[in-house]
Amino acid sequence: MFGMSELAIILIVVIAVLCAKKLPELARSAGKSARILKAEAKAMKDEDDPATPRVIQGETVTPDQPGPQGTQQPRP
Repeated sequence: MFGMSELAIILIVVIAVLCAKKLPELARSAGKSARILKAEAKAMKDEDDPATPRVIQGETVTPDQPGPQGTQQPRP
Protein backbone atom coordinates (compact mmCIF):
# COMPACT_ATOMS: atom_id res chain seq x y z
CA MET A 1 0.00 0.00 0.00
CA PHE A 2 2.39 2.71 1.23
CA GLY A 3 6.15 2.45 1.34
CA MET A 4 8.44 4.00 3.92
CA SER A 5 9.24 7.04 1.77
CA GLU A 6 5.55 7.85 1.23
CA LEU A 7 4.84 7.54 4.96
CA ALA A 8 7.78 9.80 5.73
CA ILE A 9 6.51 12.47 3.31
CA ILE A 10 2.99 12.28 4.77
CA LEU A 11 4.42 12.56 8.31
CA ILE A 12 6.49 15.61 7.35
CA VAL A 13 3.45 17.32 5.80
CA VAL A 14 1.29 16.60 8.87
CA ILE A 15 3.95 17.95 11.21
CA ALA A 16 4.36 21.06 9.04
CA VAL A 17 0.60 21.72 9.06
CA LEU A 18 0.16 21.15 12.79
CA CYS A 19 3.28 23.07 13.86
CA ALA A 20 3.17 25.93 11.35
CA LYS A 21 3.22 28.58 14.09
CA LYS A 22 6.39 27.19 15.69
CA LEU A 23 8.42 26.62 12.50
CA PRO A 24 9.95 30.14 12.23
CA GLU A 25 11.05 30.00 15.86
CA LEU A 26 12.54 26.53 15.37
CA ALA A 27 14.39 27.64 12.24
CA ARG A 28 15.76 30.69 14.06
CA SER A 29 17.04 28.62 16.97
CA ALA A 30 18.57 26.07 14.58
CA GLY A 31 20.41 28.92 12.82
CA LYS A 32 21.72 30.26 16.13
CA SER A 33 22.89 26.80 17.13
CA ALA A 34 24.67 26.35 13.80
CA ARG A 35 26.45 29.71 14.21
CA ILE A 36 27.55 28.84 17.74
CA LEU A 37 28.81 25.44 16.61
CA LYS A 38 30.73 27.01 13.74
CA ALA A 39 32.31 29.62 16.02
CA GLU A 40 33.34 26.99 18.57
CA ALA A 41 34.85 24.79 15.86
CA LYS A 42 36.83 27.76 14.54
CA ALA A 43 38.01 28.65 18.06
CA MET A 44 39.21 25.10 18.60
CA LYS A 45 41.09 25.20 15.31
CA ASP A 46 42.73 28.56 16.14
CA GLU A 47 43.70 27.42 19.64
CA ASP A 48 47.38 27.12 20.56
CA ASP A 49 49.13 23.77 20.60
CA PRO A 50 47.08 21.59 22.99
CA ALA A 51 50.25 19.83 24.20
CA THR A 52 51.46 22.99 25.94
CA PRO A 53 49.61 23.68 29.20
CA ARG A 54 47.93 27.02 29.72
CA VAL A 55 49.29 28.94 32.70
CA ILE A 56 46.87 31.19 34.54
CA GLN A 57 48.57 33.83 36.67
CA GLY A 58 47.29 34.19 40.19
CA GLU A 59 48.34 33.98 43.78
CA THR A 60 48.32 30.88 45.89
CA VAL A 61 47.45 30.97 49.56
CA THR A 62 48.27 28.10 51.84
CA PRO A 63 45.88 27.45 54.75
CA ASP A 64 48.55 28.55 57.28
CA GLN A 65 49.10 31.99 55.73
CA PRO A 66 46.66 34.88 56.10
CA GLY A 67 44.58 35.87 53.10
CA PRO A 68 44.87 39.18 51.18
CA GLN A 69 42.80 41.15 53.74
CA GLY A 70 44.74 39.80 56.70
CA THR A 71 42.12 37.14 57.47
CA GLN A 72 43.00 33.51 57.65
CA GLN A 73 41.52 31.26 54.98
CA PRO A 74 38.99 28.69 56.26
CA ARG A 75 40.12 25.08 56.24
CA PRO A 76 37.96 22.53 54.42
